[in-house]
Amino acid sequence: MLDSFDPIVRDWFRARFGQPTEPQRRGWPEIAAGRDTLIAAPTGSGKTLSAFLISIDALVRKARANALEPRLHTVYVSPLKALSYDIRRNLEQPIAEMNAPLRVAVRTGDTPERERRQMTKDPPHILVTTPESLFILLTAESSRAMLRTARVAILDEIHAIAGDKRGSHLALSLARLDALAGRPQRIGLSATVRPIEVIARLLGDNTHIVNVGDRRPMDLAVEVPKDELGPIASNEMWAETYDRIAALIGEHRTTLVFVNTRRLAERVAHALSLRLGEGAVLPHHGSLSRQLRFDAESRLKSGELKAVVATASLELGIDIGSVDLVCQIGSPRSIAVGLQRFGRAGHWVGAIPKARLFPATRDELIESAALIRAIRAGELEEIEIPRHPLDILAQQIVAETSAEPWDEEALFDRFRTAWPYRSLERADFDAMVRMLSEGIATARGRSGALLHHDAINGRLRARRGARLAAITSGGAIPDNANYAVVLEPENKTIGTVDEDFAVESMQGDIFLLGTHSWKIRRVEPGRVRVEDAQGQAPSVPFWFGEAPGRSRELSHAVSELRIHIQQQPAGWAAQECGVDPAGAIQAALYAQTGAAMLGALPSTECVVAERFFDEAGGMQLVLHAPFGSRITRAWGLALRKRFCRTFNFELQAAATDNGLVLSLGEHHSFPLELVFAFLDSRNVEDVLTQALLAAPMFTARWRWNASRALVLPRFSGGRKVPAPIQRMRSEDLLAAVFPDQVACAENLTGPIRVPDHPLVRETIENCLREAMDIDGLKRVLEGIESGRIRTVTVDNAAPSPFSHEILNANPYAFLDDAPLEERRARAVQLRRTLREDVAGGAGVLDESAIELVESEVWPPMRDAEELHDALLTLVVLPPNGALAGWFEALCDDRRAFAFDRGGMRFWAAAERRDAIHDAVATLRGWLESTGPWTAAALAARLALTRDEVVEALARLEAEGQVLRGQFRFKDPGAEVEWCNRRVLARIHRTTLGRLRREIEPVSSAAFYRFLTRWHHLTPGAQLHGADGLLQIVTQLQGYEAPAAAWESEILPRRVAGYQPEHLDELCLSGEVMWARLSPPQSDRVRPTRLAPVSLFLRESAEWLLPAGESGEPAALSHPARDVLDQLKARGPSFFPDLVRGAHRLASEVEDALWELTAAALVTADGFENLRALLDPKRRRGQGSGRRARPRHAAGRWSLVRHGHAQTAGEARTEAAARQLLARWGVVFRDLLKGESLAPPWRDLLPVYRRLEARGEIRGGRFVAGFSFLI
Repeated sequence: MLDSFDPIVRDWFRARFGQPTEPQRRGWPEIAAGRDTLIAAPTGSGKTLSAFLISIDALVRKARANALEPRLHTVYVSPLKALSYDIRRNLEQPIAEMNAPLRVAVRTGDTPERERRQMTKDPPHILVTTPESLFILLTAESSRAMLRTARVAILDEIHAIAGDKRGSHLALSLARLDALAGRPQRIGLSATVRPIEVIARLLGDNTHIVNVGDRRPMDLAVEVPKDELGPIASNEMWAETYDRIAALIGEHRTTLVFVNTRRLAERVAHALSLRLGEGAVLPHHGSLSRQLRFDAESRLKSGELKAVVATASLELGIDIGSVDLVCQIGSPRSIAVGLQRFGRAGHWVGAIPKARLFPATRDELIESAALIRAIRAGELEEIEIPRHPLDILAQQIVAETSAEPWDEEALFDRFRTAWPYRSLERADFDAMVRMLSEGIATARGRSGALLHHDAINGRLRARRGARLAAITSGGAIPDNANYAVVLEPENKTIGTVDEDFAVESMQGDIFLLGTHSWKIRRVEPGRVRVEDAQGQAPSVPFWFGEAPGRSRELSHAVSELRIHIQQQPAGWAAQECGVDPAGAIQAALYAQTGAAMLGALPSTECVVAERFFDEAGGMQLVLHAPFGSRITRAWGLALRKRFCRTFNFELQAAATDNGLVLSLGEHHSFPLELVFAFLDSRNVEDVLTQALLAAPMFTARWRWNASRALVLPRFSGGRKVPAPIQRMRSEDLLAAVFPDQVACAENLTGPIRVPDHPLVRETIENCLREAMDIDGLKRVLEGIESGRIRTVTVDNAAPSPFSHEILNANPYAFLDDAPLEERRARAVQLRRTLREDVAGGAGVLDESAIELVESEVWPPMRDAEELHDALLTLVVLPPNGALAGWFEALCDDRRAFAFDRGGMRFWAAAERRDAIHDAVATLRGWLESTGPWTAAALAARLALTRDEVVEALARLEAEGQVLRGQFRFKDPGAEVEWCNRRVLARIHRTTLGRLRREIEPVSSAAFYRFLTRWHHLTPGAQLHGADGLLQIVTQLQGYEAPAAAWESEILPRRVAGYQPEHLDELCLSGEVMWARLSPPQSDRVRPTRLAPVSLFLRESAEWLLPAGESGEPAALSHPARDVLDQLKARGPSFFPDLVRGAHRLASEVEDALWELTAAALVTADGFENLRALLDPKRRRGQGSGRRARPRHAAGRWSLVRHGHAQTAGEARTEAAARQLLARWGVVFRDLLKGESLAPPWRDLLPVYRRLEARGEIRGGRFVAGFSFLI
């Protein structure tokens, strides 16, 4: 195909690129044939040029034939303004290199007015624009003539907008362009999406698809901090993450760091700037001015910046040069978004993108691992195109009829050619026409009457001002309530902040924007005027918004990974999901512990309802349902509405991607399994519709839809309508069409009646299927009803680890308007970790706690008056011989009486004569003063029939007085128990209190007293003899201390009457060894009495001595090298043999052995050898004359033999972990600072977690002031 291009184009391409890529080879023939074409290919595969080169070739041919006219040929539409400017630069360069007389122009919202006028007078050959600007060009009279000659429409990154209203808006604009220009050829460029056929239909019915594939190899990995992750990230973890990202940035030329919020972008950029230097890192997000964003892009491309921290603003193909590495903080929440972001690295043909993910919580760790696994498996989300949005339809009707009058039948048919509107009903079209022609009557007059509708002749034309309303208020992007940040005195806009942040700020406040500190001078309507804060410490601004929910496909991947990761070895996660070993162990333990505590692992095939008490005496109900927040939010709102109707009480609730939490009050009492029966698939949509009408999402989306439908103009009198005024006008419009929604709730009876108004229907539809996923919720409920999805219920004494992150949900997850400080879910005390043996029985109440509480709530009966009070409370009481005298006295006073029932005798107070026949009153009294009972036990104790007891318990449960469950035994076959709510809460608190007291932290002084006893340093704790010495060596092995300190300080203080001969015996018998274990700190070894040496058992040498051969210091003396060579050649040798073999003086050999000992290269059979080196006075042999014994007669010298490689790794770390526990009794990070040989804490912690799960050790906070204790 390349040979068929004009020679100028062909030669230029070969000189620049050589050979075409696969998208170009396969796409050019289809485009050249004039067919609508969709090219789907990974980022960096050359698909943009595959779309443009045919147009450039056609224009170059015309130029060479002197037939090139000043008219528009190709319209390129990009979803991002910044991408439009990149495309112009990337087009102008090849056009200049070809020396072709082609002109390229850009038309966006930032294009100066002078350039806009120029291009309408002298049209470019190629126009680069955005969907919103194309809409304006199709609407404005001066620009429509320019578009009439368009022959090609290129739609770049079409996948980015296909699934929202911007895509529907663009589809109608293309239908209008067809009517104006006679159906230009459409070329779509997309990343790989599924199903690709849906994107193709957005271009046209007969679009040819060039699908190059999505299996581009990627270098992906998950990195976790040294400390164990929890439900929220600590400051220490953030600091460690920043340090690691800064190190990665230093190792690569350019790095792109992605985050999910603008606030986090500012915070991360600031933190990295502190580490890498000012000017090394900049943020990039939508609230920065275009100039600041462009500055960040161009400086990263030129290499001036090391890194940029961005939100979704840099996901698409903006030209920022070659990026070597992408870092993702948190999860991108979608497989497609992850692919898009990771693909920004290696953005050139043949490169392999490299990305590192940094989860901040345990759930993010699981999600990040699942994301990588899904990407490697080639999974992708299915894109869903909105179904004929009516607000967009209204806007386009106004725009098109303002350009020229239309026959309504023809306009209806024209708009139905757009794929999202293929099934548009004529009734919906007519309803929008009626609304636009009649307007909406409010107290301020009629709003939104923009059309003249000739119903007799079926004609539509615009009213005066309709074109201006469409041009100034058109588009599909909803308005926000941001305030512009204006720098004084330059009067230069540098960005925006949220309205709430601006209103809450005061003069003099300092905040961060673009890694720079700004000081507020004053806050005006719509503006925050600032000045340079000269580097003063800033706060970070916030922006409110709805967090994107995790996609359905990624939620399924998370569910699958939860199941697999607890069943596979740790190496599986590293290989399958790119998780480092520490992260793999954490993820597996998290899944195992959570499943053990819940009795099941929550997944898309198993939903778990967990209930537990909070510190305020209320209860929290958590539904573990990892379907993504669009489904859990819908489920939570519907459940909240159902609870409101059932119990007449508004609940606090929150929904996350992994479940939802409902904060229950004292009167919410019901069998836990009934929570799955509150809603069913047949009525859930009606219940949810009623629930969402009172939710903020409804009023916000009503305002957006009214604005998009042009009945709520964004501009008035040439000025933007302030956000507060816009909200008030929106409320007036809503009151006019939907008065019940804003009416006083006290005047409404029954469900709210929804009017048949097109904008109201559109708003409800958006809430149900855009903000939430009602269809997905229906599928879940159908699965529960059919048994396909298993349900599990559990009452726990403490919340499971899976519930921790749900309880700590961010404000955007709240389903009610209670502020953060008033959330009942925050009244739950949480532990970072939980032992598996505790987890397995977390729902079982401590029997001693039950007995203690029962003794406390049982009424005292120490005299006749207290007995009478007890009878009033209990209603009936079986006779008690010890109380008979007081009872008779009460009977004599006619204050009590006895009666028989069911063959049993009871006492009762005279005031309760009627209540004794009331089973409800009787059970209420007994359960208020006792612990858990089964129905059978209550019937036997109170001489009631079982039916009477069951009926009475059901009534008490409905009143919220009692709760049912299995409180003593977690046996599925055990009978249900019943307990008074307040008594049960008290038992729960007592059970947890006992668990906490078992590991109640002691003071640091008490801990140090313990250590002196543990190390046998206190009188009475010292050991004796050779056996005692061996015990001390066993405890201290692997601990390095100055060589001279062992026999002067360490051993004599621990062994009473210490005898050096005992140590010699242990060494010469082969039980004990000595050596230096740590390598010297420098190549120059200086033997001194402070050289570190360790004593250890010979059997422990395998894991204490490092595997492999140690390197020799470069600066060994010549005598030391001679002696070392002798030991290597001859093996273990006595001192005289070394003197003869090395041909050195005895003193030289002694100095050499001391040097080699300090270099961790040699040891000896006996400790006497080391003593001789330590004490210069011992150079002379002991004894006199010919019988003097040489000082080194105690044993041979030998090389330090290093451990085997097979002992390395986890086994070596576990052995070290056990030794540290034996040495200290309690282990924590700060304690190990003096342990030169201890493995890193990040390696030890997973080992301790495994030992804890086996029940061998216990983790907790044992010493006040320290954490991560084992």
